[in-house]
Amino acid sequence: MSLLKTIILSSAFALFLSCERGAVSVDAPTSYEFMRDGVSSVSYTGQSERLAMGAELAKALKDAESTEVGLLEMFANEDAQGNDVDPFTDTALNASAKSLRSKVAASSRYFGANMTGSVQIKSAFDGWIEAQVTEVFPSMDSLAAPGKAGQVADGSTARFVNNQGLEYDQLVIKGLNGALILDQVLNHYIDISVLDAGSNRENQLSGITLEGKPYTAMEHYWDEGYGYLFGGAMDGALPLPTVGQDDVFMNKYLGRVVADEDFSEYATDLFDAFKLGRAAIVAGDFELRDAQAEVIKARMSAIVGIRAVYYMKTAGVELAAGNTGSAFHDLSEGYGFLYALQFTQDPATGWPYFSNAEVSALTERLMGDGPNGLWDVNVATLDAIAEDIAARFDFTVAQTID
Repeated sequence: MSLLKTIILSSAFALFLSCERGAVSVDAPTSYEFMRDGVSSVSYTGQSERLAMGAELAKALKDAESTEVGLLEMFANEDAQGNDVDPFTDTALNASAKSLRSKVAASSRYFGANMTGSVQIKSAFDGWIEAQVTEVFPSMDSLAAPGKAGQVADGSTARFVNNQGLEYDQLVIKGLNGALILDQVLNHYIDISVLDAGSNRENQLSGITLEGKPYTAMEHYWDEGYGYLFGGAMDGALPLPTVGQDDVFMNKYLGRVVADEDFSEYATDLFDAFKLGRAAIVAGDFELRDAQAEVIKARMSAIVGIRAVYYMKTAGVELAAGNTGSAFHDLSEGYGFLYALQFTQDPATGWPYFSNAEVSALTERLMGDGPNGLWDVNVATLDAIAEDIAARFDFTVAQTID
């Protein structure tokens, strides 16, 4: 039996035992709706705001009229001196105190004692954003070639790449699936290190809410994790009908993954785990809560692995067919997902499926078949990377490309 199936079945058994013990009874809710004293106790507005900021940033990264300063201010929602700015077209986002950059590589588990790593990762995203303006935008009217930035044809679409064949905008947005979304959800908000910090357990059992709020600290942390996956949905209580349409980050790629019959249950598994885990928190059943967190960690991590493998394989097909632009686009997305692997969390170990050093080795392999990066990449290299990634997860390469 696979690890993921074991986790899910164990979760169901834990729910059964919880009800049988009589001490705690947890009913699996039908929607993500929770009330206290007649008022909703669910709140994830900050996460919804960041998802909307990501959508504006993704669009601006493709606009040659965007400036380096403007893009960086959109990423940080402040200027280089830390002053308030209005970088978004949405005035509500300009009024927000939230930002994308502040939550990049900022989890308690992975970066609480690793400020150097956090700074390096933030700087990598700053660098990709800056390079989009300084390297790619000036060359958009020129044809790309080995060692030369410019445009390459992808069917009827033009892709704009650096001198190595990479699209920086894809590195940014796909990389944020890991550095922002995964890191915040798996390694912070649903991680025991945050959920059980301080007196959170005692306060939850005593029903002590945050000052002036209808929710406890533990409930709010869990909701914030939920918000990074489903906070862009029109109906946050019942988000499954629009999965894949609600943001440019993980929700989008959850939609892509569930379109494959091998992974068709992922959205339901994640939604069920989030709402049952929240119900378990309300009931004070922390064992059941933790079982749901394991399901979420395994499934969301696997999404990144699946997409990384998918892009390696589809790019290989495009290269073999002579479709350079399509291959470069796939590999730029794939590079972003390779980068995101370091923010996964294996529930069996509590650490990523691939370390930072291992991710660096993967990206170096991708770009290392010759001096011109993707212009020189071999299909055999892509196949080998795909196999190495799948070997760490509970799926096969063949499943990702059915």
